[in-house]
Amino acid sequence: MSLPEVRVIISGGGTGGHIFPAIAIADAIRQAEPSARILFVGAEGRMEMEKVPAAGYDIEGLWISGFQRSFTVRNLLIPFKIIHSTLKARRIIRQFRPDAAVGVGGYASGPTIRAAASMGIPTILQEQNSYPGITNKMLAGKAKKICVAYSGMEKYFPAEKIVITGNPVRKDIVNQKNLRDEAFQHFGLDPLKPVVLAVGGSLGARTINQSILNGLKELAGENIQLIWQTGKLFSDQAARSVKPFEEKGFRQLAFISRMDLAYAAADVVISRAGAIAISELCITAKPVILVPSPNVAEDHQTKNAMALVSKQAAIMVTDAEAPSGLVSKTISLIRDKERMNRLGHNISLLAQQESAQRIAGIILECIRVNKKSEL
Repeated sequence: MSLPEVRVIISGGGTGGHIFPAIAIADAIRQAEPSARILFVGAEGRMEMEKVPAAGYDIEGLWISGFQRSFTVRNLLIPFKIIHSTLKARRIIRQFRPDAAVGVGGYASGPTIRAAASMGIPTILQEQNSYPGITNKMLAGKAKKICVAYSGMEKYFPAEKIVITGNPVRKDIVNQKNLRDEAFQHFGLDPLKPVVLAVGGSLGARTINQSILNGLKELAGENIQLIWQTGKLFSDQAARSVKPFEEKGFRQLAFISRMDLAYAAADVVISRAGAIAISELCITAKPVILVPSPNVAEDHQTKNAMALVSKQAAIMVTDAEAPSGLVSKTISLIRDKERMNRLGHNISLLAQQESAQRIAGIILECIRVNKKSEL
């Protein structure tokens, strides 16, 4: 049953791991309800303020940030930011009049989803990780449904609210499999030479970056081409280092806007082990070397990686091992075609298809139930 004009707020962000699933959910809502109006609420100065409009959606920004781990004067502003953001979130909700509010994690989702719940708006949470973020744990009590990617999440959330949906993946990633020729043309690479794609998430990963930097000559000596997403902070240093190797097929970018083409060109992928990264890697069915970040709650990236390693679907290199061993293990894998094929096949078996569509269906069903109760 089609609904009259649906209005949905989607809130959260901070990293690509929150933003891209949010956009995928929005796209799926629009696919199911083409007349739907969707408004994003993010944090001022964070990457969602750029990436969401680029995807064709409106966004409002809140003056909000997280606590710094070390003492800083900025932490003293947090209570004022929370009050200011909550008041603005309430104003946005009154003006937009959403039928539902969706929280995907990140700074902005706290005040937005809390305000929506207090105003009687049905709220739905999407938790990407096996260990939930503090924001979603705080918001779970008022949520109608909580969409998760891992089993066993009743340790953190009310069991009756949990629905296992998998993690949404950008639609361009799902459709990257027939783009190999276009990918080589886009990056200016030689289709007869192997390609390594090294990514550390949308913001970059220091250990992966430093490990690749240390091994540039070694990779070049093996006639291996490189697509390297460094993040902004490492970009200038990496660009200078890569320049002598550009003729060898080394391409460095602060941020890769066409990840579908990057995956399509890659023979091997080096990545952190965030939940969204792993969901994308399963869809792309590429052999992958995972370098879990040690700077995450409950070391959940190592758990994510080991779930794949135990099924012979990935290779793991610890953050401590990476500076001396990442590049050599990458070269060893490139030389072993049989192992590459086995890893690619095994990781493809773990792919969860149409997660965004399932989450969109849950959101729309919550709206239908709420509208019926109002009649």
